Amino acid sequence: MSPSVVVLDYGSGNLRSAERALARAGADVSVTPDLDAAGSADGLVVPGVGAYAACMAGIEALRAGPVIAARVAAGAAVLGICVGMQVLFEYGEEHGVVTKGLGLLPGAVTRLAAQRVPHMGWNTVAAPDGSRLFAGLPADARFYFVHSYAATPAEGQGLVALTGHGAPFVAAVERGTLAATQFHPEKSGDAGAVLLHNWVRQL
Repeated sequence: MSPSVVVLDYGSGNLRSAERALARAGADVSVTPDLDAAGSADGLVVPGVGAYAACMAGIEALRAGPVIAARVAAGAAVLGICVGMQVLFEYGEEHGVVTKGLGLLPGAVTRLAAQRVPHMGWNTVAAPDGSRLFAGLPADARFYFVHSYAATPAEGQGLVALTGHGAPFVAAVERGTLAATQFHPEKSGDAGAVLLHNWVRQL
């Protein structure tokens, strides 16, 4: 039987490409705002595009934060993508406004320290030894990024994969059953397909 995966629909958009990519990776996928389904699925994907504050507002309106936190506490798999990764951290700062995040990972999301922002397009990722997400991928595998803000590396984040744009930032993180990517694996061609397959296979 295929593992069940819920892509959480909290109004953030960009859900269908993730749904299709996860289905190709071998998951039985549903896109839903249903918190019971989100809590009980084998895997939960938290997507996100746009502004940090808007994504947090959507999660809070759905009252999804406690469900995501309970999954992490229980050792159930969660995958955050793009802003869905960023909201897992303690807070995000955009345009001088600080928005509290879910606080499941230590550290903050701030504007990229680069001359050219947003960071948009393909880039390589320095994956850590022992990574399960990046298993079987070559060191020069490229992933698709589009963002102006990123998490800075901090103590206690787990296995952290880094990418540089101006300064190093967190491109992916793995801590127990919590995983997240700043890039869009569903838009990253063959490399993204391998990464999603690796995640689905763990469920």
